[in-house]
Amino acid sequence: MSYVAPIKDMLFCMKELAAIDEVAKLPGFEEAGYETAQAVLEECAKLNQDVIAPLNWEGDKYPSSWHDGKVTTTPGFKEAFRQFAEGGWQGLQHPADFGGQGLPKTIGAACGEMLNSANMSFALCPLLTDGAIEALLTAGTPEQQATFIPKMISGEWTGTMNLTEPQAGSDLALVRTRAEPQPDGTFRIFGTKIFITYGEHDMAQNIVHWCSRASPARPRA
Repeated sequence: MSYVAPIKDMLFCMKELAAIDEVAKLPGFEEAGYETAQAVLEECAKLNQDVIAPLNWEGDKYPSSWHDGKVTTTPGFKEAFRQFAEGGWQGLQHPADFGGQGLPKTIGAACGEMLNSANMSFALCPLLTDGAIEALLTAGTPEQQATFIPKMISGEWTGTMNLTEPQAGSDLALVRTRAEPQPDGTFRIFGTKIFITYGEHDMAQNIVHWCSRASPARPRA
């Protein structure tokens, strides 16, 4: 599969519609103007065009497999994810305090569009990791944030979201999972999930699972 990122169109939207240079006037985003956006998008395009997109065909020929209790991803996925992580792409829009680049989501959204367009099956892993990071930034304790976020930004760990239940599908109003607090400060999770995207793979050292409707459940590695 070939993919050519629409950089020109993205930059037009950033400049003329999203006013990226006005965003750069906000505290913390001073270096995130048009020139920065252009440089980031050009590098992101190279990664997605040259490395990520070609893996679509490999994924069709050699999909992920389950053997002896382990999931092995498509040949090339593991190496591509390491390149993705080492390039700082997982932390693009996340705080520098945790090892991210702290760029505005205006830029992050364009890079996310490239990744999803280049290879959706690969992109789901970084997408869910972003979600786990956002959940921690929103509701995590300082201890949880310090423990989990840097590892996920670095690519050492990845995140999931455990949503779908047999009686509910993806209808959040019908899910029944619950979390019960324990004396040691952790929570026990009760419920049934019928699938978890990227719930097991060989691309990272550890996988952090987040359980939908288990609030205030804490993340469990």
